Amino acid sequence: MINLVQKFLEITNYSNQKEAFEDLFQSHPNFPSLFAITDSLDLLSIENMAVNIPKEHFIELPDSFLAIFNKSLVLVSKTLTIVSTLNEKGEKRNFSYTEFIKDWSGVVVVIEPNEIILNKKSGINLKLVQYVLPALVIIGSSFFYNNYTFYDYFLLLTTIVGLFFSILIIQEKLGYSNDMVSKFCNASSNTSCESIIKSSNGRINKWLSFSDLPVLFFGISLLSLVFEPKNSSVIIGFISVFSLPLIGYTLWIQKIQLKKWCVLCLIISSIILMQSLAWFFVIEPNTIETLSFPFIYFISSILVSSFWFTIKPFLEDKIKIGKSIKELTKFKRNYMIFDFLLQDIPSLKGFEDLKGLTFGNKEASLKLTLILSASCGHCHTAFKNGFELVSKYPEKIFLNILFNINPQNKDNPYTTVVESLLAINDINPSNMEEAITDWHLKQIGLKVWEQKWKVKSISNEVKEEIQKQYDWCLQNKFNYTPVKIVNNKLFPSEYEINELKYFFNDFDLEREFFHVANLGQEAGR
Repeated sequence: MINLVQKFLEITNYSNQKEAFEDLFQSHPNFPSLFAITDSLDLLSIENMAVNIPKEHFIELPDSFLAIFNKSLVLVSKTLTIVSTLNEKGEKRNFSYTEFIKDWSGVVVVIEPNEIILNKKSGINLKLVQYVLPALVIIGSSFFYNNYTFYDYFLLLTTIVGLFFSILIIQEKLGYSNDMVSKFCNASSNTSCESIIKSSNGRINKWLSFSDLPVLFFGISLLSLVFEPKNSSVIIGFISVFSLPLIGYTLWIQKIQLKKWCVLCLIISSIILMQSLAWFFVIEPNTIETLSFPFIYFISSILVSSFWFTIKPFLEDKIKIGKSIKELTKFKRNYMIFDFLLQDIPSLKGFEDLKGLTFGNKEASLKLTLILSASCGHCHTAFKNGFELVSKYPEKIFLNILFNINPQNKDNPYTTVVESLLAINDINPSNMEEAITDWHLKQIGLKVWEQKWKVKSISNEVKEEIQKQYDWCLQNKFNYTPVKIVNNKLFPSEYEINELKYFFNDFDLEREFFHVANLGQEAGR
């Protein structure tokens, strides 16, 4: 399902959002539902719509969309006469309009295409260069200090190809998703790399499995060939020959026991078979007799094995931690949990009368209030998170900034900041946003800020408002900042402000529910 949506994102020019969508979708509490798809797209500010439309209006749909077809999600591409579908297994099928509409449920998900098409980065992939270039330099330099034969070149090339596919096998084993490999491995109903590689039959013991063997063999072979091809090529061919029974066993498992073929495994088997045949036809019998102790191959074996079995646990732990984080995020995104953790404010009396600095949509179902102090470092962070949220989702949230500062304390140099901010909001509201971002975001410093924004004459109304906000905080024993309030309840400490974006739809539904309930009560009176 993820692959289909990501492919759809590519078609609609949102390729840069593919990874972000995957994280949001997999951590959604309703994963893997249609609602989880649309909600994740909403969080990415991608305009989308899931609707059930009459079948006679099919012709009016865009050229590409997601649809429920034969009770499964498919990516649909249509022309004037043909409808093409791509399912979750990567299988493509073509239908006439009549054939498709017959089994189509009428449910579609459409995305408004991104008109700002991001240019693909040109030039060299720096990450690729970081890992591949050193290896290429070492291999290339080996041509100058080694005398390679044709057989050595053949062995070097097949070993590099084998190592590449061995890494793809490790990726499948660890669970790293790769669209290209997924399509390659699921080309037909008889192929499945994942089921073979992750099968319990592939484990030799608790620390070694069949998926480890190719990367070890080709890794050791490549390192030894680069530094000393003469002896190494003979040994590699010799080991390839003795690996044939093991290859036969893996083929038997795939054919008889699991009844599926692993395309990656078959490629590895083919490479080893080619190396074995080359050894038979190229290596002369007396070559083995004159073979010296394979010191380089022995050292390469120690180095590659030590390296692999050192990093393997870290890679496995990284995958496990990633899965745990997604499960934890899914738990945290459950609105019932969030709502349960919200705490009542001791006394709300007078709260609605407090006049602060406001941002966003006053009619939004989510209202976030931050009570800050101008001298509080954590308040900078709270404002930053709240301001970023309302800047990204201005229609979804209303942000209100209040202050907890004692106006009677004349020794507090930061009182002037609060007084000036509220005064600017009254005198010239258009400058308020720049003034507060200069203080909390840019943090330009007190002296510089006062030179730019200090209001010399502070009205009694502003002073009274500061006193009211301070008194309200005293009344509720808020002797700390920042205080975070969501819809008249205390924001739970277990959450971060930016996680409020997960609950936009829940707040909307909750407000709609209470609105309908109130209408029902009024009608019953």
